[in-house]
Amino acid sequence: MEDSHQIDELDRKILSLITRNARIPYLEVARECKVSGAAIHQRIQRLTKMGVITGSEFIISPKRIGFPTCAYVGIFLDSAHLYPDVVTQLKKIPEITQCHYITGGYSIFIKIYTRDNEDLKHVLVDKVQAIPGVSRTETFISLEESFNRQLPLE
Repeated sequence: MEDSHQIDELDRKILSLITRNARIPYLEVARECKVSGAAIHQRIQRLTKMGVITGSEFIISPKRIGFPTCAYVGIFLDSAHLYPDVVTQLKKIPEITQCHYITGGYSIFIKIYTRDNEDLKHVLVDKVQAIPGVSRTETFISLEESFNRQLPLE
């Protein structure tokens, strides 16, 4: 965090509370932090403007909506300069939920949710591998997500 020197203990406590429960009322955060609701509101606005808080969202379970197959895919590019064009095409594939430009053997690493292995094959062959500049892919199917968490703040 570039601006971490501007985050004090109260900010850390606020962040800890809201990352555990994004729906927690500001007044409850204020009670926990022993400050006013207005102070909490101002702090959260400041943290948002600083880019520390980048949003709030409801997390939908892919399994509960019919997408139980999770895979991670390493993508090899014909040339590194094709990265922006390939990412533009990857954004058009709704099954892809994350995309990272990485170091190491792959150029790009993506996370995909599909209905089953047959659907995964379709997404890989007909969508991802069909993108100009993608030379090949390597797929890892996730058997279970053991945990998924925010960085610790306390």
